Amino acid sequence: MSGLLTKDLDYKQWVQSLSKKFRQSQIKAAVKVNREMLAFYWELGRDIVEMKAESRWGSGFMEAISQDLQRELPGVKGLSSTNLRYIKRFYLLYSHLIQAQAVPELVTTEICAQVVPELSYEELFSIPWGHHRNIIIKCQDDTKKAIFYIKKTTENGWSRAVLLNFLDTDLYERQGKAVTNFASTLPPEQSELTQEITKDPYNFDFLTLTANYHEKELKDALRDNITKFLLELGKGFAFVGREYRLTVGKTEQFIDLLFYHIKLRSYVVIEVKVTDFEPGDIGQVSTYVAAVDGILRGEGDGQTIGLLICKTKDEVLAKYATAGVSLPIGISEYELSKLLPEEFKGTLPTIEEIESELK
Repeated sequence: MSGLLTKDLDYKQWVQSLSKKFRQSQIKAAVKVNREMLAFYWELGRDIVEMKAESRWGSGFMEAISQDLQRELPGVKGLSSTNLRYIKRFYLLYSHLIQAQAVPELVTTEICAQVVPELSYEELFSIPWGHHRNIIIKCQDDTKKAIFYIKKTTENGWSRAVLLNFLDTDLYERQGKAVTNFASTLPPEQSELTQEITKDPYNFDFLTLTANYHEKELKDALRDNITKFLLELGKGFAFVGREYRLTVGKTEQFIDLLFYHIKLRSYVVIEVKVTDFEPGDIGQVSTYVAAVDGILRGEGDGQTIGLLICKTKDEVLAKYATAGVSLPIGISEYELSKLLPEEFKGTLPTIEEIESELK
């Protein structure tokens, strides 16, 4: 009977609809459980701090209350003495931003918060506790840094693995740090957002290259690892092409990497150099930016952005170089620490060899 019913289109669509609703209800339930648990953790952390529990009951307090809570609540996870210390740090990290007040009619206390613009109640209590623990470990007592990662997690739906990657590569210190002329070449409402999509340095540790690699090898490796490169670039980037060909007059020009940023609604030209920044590099990027503006830019598109990523740069020289052009251009460095010894090169198969074996 089941086999016959699956051939009925209405029945099939109904089953799919039920499955979708069930999954959505599971997600909503998980979000609610997480919020309620974090609300409990918040109150527990607040009590430990405001009651001065550790000084009142001695250095063994955390171990004692852990054992007592586990005895009262058998099978409940998250009550180890280690986790209780994180719960205390969780409250201390954000307590000066959110003044919590219990609502007695809720079985599990919900927080009614007076919130400063930096952090909303929904943001703080929407990400999983495992994320919070990693943020606490990496950010220590730096509330602004912690808020940055909370906001990025909620905006982008980062998994714990993705969050850990950006914590380990110090995204907070790198975000929006490229040397640019955006403030003078873009409208005020666009320049700040465009600055925020840059990083300095870009972390290319997801690549595997040998020492003394060439520029083409780096560009090919970025293309072959485009998913990871897009993750490093950040939300909103869409890959258009590598060695993107443009016919300019009677010549053909090839852009290293061309992207489109969905939020900015702008093309982004990226040129990669394995050498130190030279002022002459600006001329090449400017030409490509102008060409994309003239050939590809359509109605409704924003101004094309140029980004030059070099091995190293002199900050002062880069500032003067970008100040001397009227097109929006940024200059960043890249980091690449995972290099194999040169002798490994001969033992690694080429792309052609791999493709040949697959065929």
